[in-house]
Amino acid sequence: MTTDFHRIRRLPPYVFEEVNKIKARLRGQGVDIIDFGMGNPDMPTPKHIVDKMVETARDPKSGRYSASKGIIGLRRAMAGYYGRRYGVKLDPDREVIATLGSKEGFANLANALTAPGDVIICPNPAYPIHAFGFIMAGGVIRHVPALSPEEYLSGVGRAVRHSVPPPSVLILSYPSNPTAQWVDLDFYKDAIQLAKKHDLLVISDVAYSEIYFDDNPPPSVLQVDGAKDCAVEVNSLSKTYAMAGWRVGMVVGNERMCSALARVKSYLDYGAFTPIQVAAAAALNGPQDCVDEIRATYKSRRDTLVKSMAQAGWDIPSPPASMFAWAPIPEQFREAGSMLFAKLLVEEAGVAVAPGAGFGEYGEGYVRIGLVENEQRIRQAARNVKKFLANSGEILGRAHNALAAQ
Repeated sequence: MTTDFHRIRRLPPYVFEEVNKIKARLRGQGVDIIDFGMGNPDMPTPKHIVDKMVETARDPKSGRYSASKGIIGLRRAMAGYYGRRYGVKLDPDREVIATLGSKEGFANLANALTAPGDVIICPNPAYPIHAFGFIMAGGVIRHVPALSPEEYLSGVGRAVRHSVPPPSVLILSYPSNPTAQWVDLDFYKDAIQLAKKHDLLVISDVAYSEIYFDDNPPPSVLQVDGAKDCAVEVNSLSKTYAMAGWRVGMVVGNERMCSALARVKSYLDYGAFTPIQVAAAAALNGPQDCVDEIRATYKSRRDTLVKSMAQAGWDIPSPPASMFAWAPIPEQFREAGSMLFAKLLVEEAGVAVAPGAGFGEYGEGYVRIGLVENEQRIRQAARNVKKFLANSGEILGRAHNALAAQ
């Protein structure tokens, strides 16, 4: 009898777990860890959103089952957001599905669309659910290098020509997690043209659509004429309103794909707790100054990170969007690789980052840094990094001796 079930065997060990174990051990010893490893917003959810949830929860009827595709008030609010933000008209009944966060929406959409053996074109590096949502659904991933948006799109054409059977889905994700790349509307025009040429469905993940820094609001793929013929967009309130734990997301766009997702969800869940959905509608419909404040906080942290790490001897490109920086490993640790570098950084400097290898083979040579600590903590991390880099020879010597002794 096998020890693992079929779908579990298709999932590799969680790459980030090695760093997480070190963090847990050090914290147990009382070590202060400055943790940039997880994209977990640390800011409070705006008060008017919390107040609306509390108010609704006091209604005795609020504890009943909700609707798996979301209450109509929330779906109308989501459609309204797309109309205001992008000028995209959506039918809240047929083109909007409220999900339990964008991750659940993406995974269940993959389950709805995929037959065993279907080929999916996925960027690499990428957020793990982009590949593993389809892998768990029985799909086959065709990884395409995505160290730049242009490289990814040019690689899609090659992947289509050399894939048997032909690919069925194209995944986009900008602003990107982990690389923080940003694209303009022309990129989406080219992507939709390519998708229609090769009969591909498009899933665009825009969870960081409101986290941008240089007066460069990211566009939506649905702004492209005819995009709804083949595309849906996956979005989230998690980062926009600091509501990560509330688990509210959306899938919007192509009616056929939304219908398939709604049918799958009807068998799996009854939707989020109704007061959470009412509060999410209040977030989308209400004052948006809180979004400006959250964005400004991330921008200040980005600027502090880039400046202080440069002073410490680590040059990190300034991300144009998202809540991450995608940082090349410092030269003296380049041969060690992202996993060993991340382990040494947390052990020796008390600074936790996510190794790039955890996002795919083309993520090697980088680490992801989350903007989830305040400016004071970022500066402290930079001071720790400066000492770490100054002692790199000694640190690497100890690491190599420890490996040799194993």
